[in-house]
Amino acid sequence: MPHAEPLSPARPSVPLLQKPVVRIVWPFVVGALAILVGLLLSNALPGYFVYLAISAVIAAIAIMGLGVVTGSAGMIALCQLTFAAIGAWIVALMNIWHAPGGFIVWLVLGALVAGVAGILVGLPALRLRGVNLAVVTLGFAAAADVTLVQIQFPGSAQAISIDRPAMFSNDKKFFFLSIIVLVVCALIVFFLQRSRWGASWKAVAFSERGTAAAGQSVQAAKLTAFAVSAALGGVAGGLLAGQVQLPFAASFTPLQSLALYVLAIMSGAHLIDMAVFGGILWVLVPELLKRWHIPQDWGFVIFGVLGVQALTSGTSLGQGIRNLLWKRQDRRTANAALTALPPDAADDAEQIRTTTTATVDPALLSGEPVLTVEHLTVEFGALKALDDVSFSVPEASIMGLIGPNGAGKSTFVDAISGFLPKHGGRVLLGGRDLAGLSPTRRARLGLRRTFQQDRVPPLLTVGGYVRFVARRRLSAADIEETLAFFGCPPARARLSSVDVGTRRLVEVAAALLSSPRLLILDEPAAGLSHDEHLALAARLRELPQRFGVALIIIEHDLDLVRSVCPVLTVLNFGKVLATGPQDEVLANPDVVKAYMGETELLS
Repeated sequence: MPHAEPLSPARPSVPLLQKPVVRIVWPFVVGALAILVGLLLSNALPGYFVYLAISAVIAAIAIMGLGVVTGSAGMIALCQLTFAAIGAWIVALMNIWHAPGGFIVWLVLGALVAGVAGILVGLPALRLRGVNLAVVTLGFAAAADVTLVQIQFPGSAQAISIDRPAMFSNDKKFFFLSIIVLVVCALIVFFLQRSRWGASWKAVAFSERGTAAAGQSVQAAKLTAFAVSAALGGVAGGLLAGQVQLPFAASFTPLQSLALYVLAIMSGAHLIDMAVFGGILWVLVPELLKRWHIPQDWGFVIFGVLGVQALTSGTSLGQGIRNLLWKRQDRRTANAALTALPPDAADDAEQIRTTTTATVDPALLSGEPVLTVEHLTVEFGALKALDDVSFSVPEASIMGLIGPNGAGKSTFVDAISGFLPKHGGRVLLGGRDLAGLSPTRRARLGLRRTFQQDRVPPLLTVGGYVRFVARRRLSAADIEETLAFFGCPPARARLSSVDVGTRRLVEVAAALLSSPRLLILDEPAAGLSHDEHLALAARLRELPQRFGVALIIIEHDLDLVRSVCPVLTVLNFGKVLATGPQDEVLANPDVVKAYMGETELLS
């Protein structure tokens, strides 16, 4: 027998910026350099330009917040300056109360109050999306604007100016303070984006079902995104209050919030440098119009045109630039290499062929069931999508779930994974009844699934996605070993640069690293070539022993089913047509007729 081929070429060395120590240190180095540049600019710029620079920094912080809720989490929020108004209002209130702690403490308090407001405004996002959510947030902004006009900011009627910190009393020094605040906010966002929170934001933007199936609460992902975004808006508003010292409602109108949103979309505000660029544009465009004797309101028109261009092109300016910069790296890392045999296959291992048939060890069939389905029934009106379905799956076994199109396979998966909670019968994982449990909770208990459609968020790296799905601490070696087993690109590869078939392999690898008790693979071979199907089959056969997991495989490729699944269950019109050892099921005349008329099912 031929020796096992290496799964893939030797992995390229890890770039310097990808090394763990460097990844932690370099953001602080960049932040220190930014503070140094801010110090130099605060001394070099004339007074008027210092004032403009403060405005640019404030706008950058607000846009950075939009980058979280819109750029990362994919939700439309048209009320960012309303959160800024909340931050400014709190600072003004603390000022007239002479609250202890001074401006910095008031700034933090304003951010916290704005964050709470963000959670409240984000509650409709749990049920609304798209245009409907946009209308809600815009309505909130309009209502807040009317309220601010009526109540005004504390101290404005008495012309009580807001006290700046003693060390930052003039504009030049306050600009330096604003730079420090910007750097702190940027560092917080940077590390949040690379945390599980950040991964959940990007995941929920791409697929809420995929996020829930990974064991992450969709509700928590959305609300944390709104909270962080609003808190950053509150910081921006507090700084604005300190800049002007007498804030007024005219600085926080819904139209300005809309313009900020457009800038965030156009620039790609989920990227911190582009949020800063957006802040510069926020100040630069009106200033140029003023110098050219053009009404500054035309700035909103310019922002609108830029936003339309970004929406129609499907990518932001920042992301487009990065795609060009990463193009060479993507060519080196994004290729999958699924070979005939796993990388650690024995010397005498045989390739999976179209004629290979999986056999069952009778001892495995007598093991404790990891999944028990009793009388599962799902009705859509008068249609019974599932009708009294019952069977069990033993631990560390492989069962194939097959049937003609429309047989009820997808409905079955949705029902047991929690996406169709209203059903008859019982579903037990081990001995635990799953009734009433959400998809997120079921995933955390060890019931994982993949999807027919691509649910892998492209904004993450391969390693970032694996860690997000696994929900446990993993070493780099564990990740690379599992990725290599499936022929996936290295952990640092961007998911946006790999094809759909490869993303399916990454999805399976990530689910396995979560240490599930049961893994349901819904057409895992979709998007792979025939040879890759067979190579995948060789890996799937090893999974129960290698990972201690039971598998349910739903697949239309009968070569793969025959080579991997010793036990089959056949659905037809929502009913169990046959279940048992593969040879018996495939020889059943009813199964043959359901699949292919009176012709032979498998030759």
